[in-house]
Amino acid sequence: MADIRFLRLWDIYSPLLTPTQREITDMFFNLDLTVSEIAEQKGISRQGVSECLASAKRQLTEYESKLKLSHITQNLTLSLSLLREGAEKWLENFSKAHPELHAEAKALENILSADYSAEAEELINKTDKE
Repeated sequence: MADIRFLRLWDIYSPLLTPTQREITDMFFNLDLTVSEIAEQKGISRQGVSECLASAKRQLTEYESKLKLSHITQNLTLSLSLLREGAEKWLENFSKAHPELHAEAKALENILSADYSAEAEELINKTDKE
């Protein structure tokens, strides 16, 4: 099993690797093949595969140190999760304190639990076209 940190970096930065690095890291990270299995399939030495993986990991780490996209994504995801958790706790306390506002509380609960991925994708696509 590949290191989760490098999987995250690979997901973001793999298009910046060479085609050979992409193929070998894909076999290693996503297909969960061993260095020996990759070497056999590619017809190269285990040392060649190991060097390619080490080089790709160095590059992925360097890209992250400069661009920080993984860090920014993690930070936003955790911030959103904490915001949602706080809002849900507030809503629970509010609902207990004001049962007469059940319908309004339910509406807010629906807003908090909705999946906005389709709307977000639409906005991203719209912005990309402009």
